[in-house]
Amino acid sequence: MIGESTQENSGPEGMSRRQLMRHAGWFGGAVILSVVGGEVISHVAHNHDQAAAATAADDPNTLRFVQVSDSHIGFTGPANTDVTGSFEHAIDRINSLGFRPDFVMHTGDLTHLSTPGQFDQVKQMLSTVHTDRVFVVPGEHDSVGDHGTAYRRAFGANTSGDGWYSFDTHGVHFLALVNTLSLEKFGHLGTEQLDFIRRDLAGLKSDTPIVVFSHIPLFAMYPQWGWTTDDSLQVINMLRRFSSVTCLNGHVHQLFTKTEGNITFHSATTTAYPLPKPGHASQPVPQVLPAGQLKDALGIRDVTFHEGDHALAVKEERLT
Repeated sequence: MIGESTQENSGPEGMSRRQLMRHAGWFGGAVILSVVGGEVISHVAHNHDQAAAATAADDPNTLRFVQVSDSHIGFTGPANTDVTGSFEHAIDRINSLGFRPDFVMHTGDLTHLSTPGQFDQVKQMLSTVHTDRVFVVPGEHDSVGDHGTAYRRAFGANTSGDGWYSFDTHGVHFLALVNTLSLEKFGHLGTEQLDFIRRDLAGLKSDTPIVVFSHIPLFAMYPQWGWTTDDSLQVINMLRRFSSVTCLNGHVHQLFTKTEGNITFHSATTTAYPLPKPGHASQPVPQVLPAGQLKDALGIRDVTFHEGDHALAVKEERLT
């Protein structure tokens, strides 16, 4: 914070509402998902949805927050010659959503090389977001050469251990985890953090909605590229008793959704540059897209929760 199952890959045709919920990523920013009377409803977004969003945000029982990820401030390369401009555009998009988010979460790789200047730049840029609170978790690019020391100096106030923490709002319990500091091949949480999670969840009722933020996925998205967390099963087992769990991550620079029982995983896109889809390249390196197509691959995520519901509505917003 600032200063303080089965994988499915079919297309959208003929999907049930449950399948639509699982495949929100197929539709980019065009599909809004909401929960009404316990049933997931989907519809195609139109211009009037901003007004509806503003109305919903006036309800004190409605939680609205935005996820951004992988801004990579300091990156230079042909995949995006102006990552600062892209991140500024993402912030402008947040500030023009038609409602004031309860908070904004950045799920890591704030910087590209974790220099003090890059952290200062990100911190200043995030201070321009129209929200009361901004939270962050680190990516592996935020701990280059110093095990996250510069990151924690900039963003580690009121966190535990290497930067993990939790908070509550609107009846939802949030966990912000760090799985990027002990990288060999995979993400890793470690014993100290697992003990923190166990203590943190112990007193919660099983009907408490849980949202977990991390940089690297907590599921085996593509282990060949390190897109998983080696000790995440211990966390998943702690979360199985809760009726609604949503895990939001960054790192992979693309939309991907997976549901396992009561737990839904959503990988976010990036504000910097795209990476190839799993298996479509020998390694995950920045992709250069044809002229004019970059913004189609970049975006932010708008999440809504109404107290009394048992699922979160997730909407993707492209930077186009």
